[in-house]
Amino acid sequence: PPAQEQGELTEEQRLQQELDTVYAIPVQSNEIEGWPQGPQIYAESAVVMEADTGTILYNKDMDMHNYPASITKIMTALVTLEHCSLDEMVTYSYYATHSIERNSSSIGTTEGEELTVEESLYALLLESANECGNGLAEHVAGSVEAFADMMNEKAAELGCTNTHFVNPHGLHDDNHYTSAYDMALIMKAALENDIFVRISGTASYDMRATNKDDEITYMKNHHNMINNYKTDKFLDDTVIAGKTGATSDALNTLVTV
Repeated sequence: PPAQEQGELTEEQRLQQELDTVYAIPVQSNEIEGWPQGPQIYAESAVVMEADTGTILYNKDMDMHNYPASITKIMTALVTLEHCSLDEMVTYSYYATHSIERNSSSIGTTEGEELTVEESLYALLLESANECGNGLAEHVAGSVEAFADMMNEKAAELGCTNTHFVNPHGLHDDNHYTSAYDMALIMKAALENDIFVRISGTASYDMRATNKDDEITYMKNHHNMINNYKTDKFLDDTVIAGKTGATSDALNTLVTV
């Protein structure tokens, strides 16, 4: 490669410079007199909420608008559980299975395939299956758009003021956003549902053969504190629920209980 021009930063140096800038953003909760000091972190915004009372223990720009990516699916699961029983059968449409981005998270559900609501929720929360978000949305509300309206109504009911959902999976849309604080409110509500906690906190799940697939589908939770999805160094048996997310626009998102 040509010699680096004097004063020109490498890509790695530029990235580190950006990270250092984000790391240095003040933590607002550290400015409260007598309050325990929280750490500097590389996330642009974050919150630690005590779930029983809603008390904010840590706040780093918690109301900042951000793209949520797949942590969206916490709300998808919550709305689904409030309107469905687990044994209801979801029949997947062409739109549900074909409208998601190629190579995005999926368990390979095909048009006409039948999964129960429970199986669909395991796929949604463990494997982050985007087509299962669509399938559940259509099953509950008749369309993705109508389900997004239900998501937004629920968000408003929970006190979210910096959130607008347009889909049930979190694939990028400029008008699909939330904040760290609002996601904490959403997870606080989800924790009141024992079925959500059971599914979200499951390390792995084996799904039966279906009408379109003769094989068992093996699912692993993508949250590295719950399952050694990519590494076992973060495993933590005090973590009872959570959801990860990642897109090129959102970068990495995370909710952990």
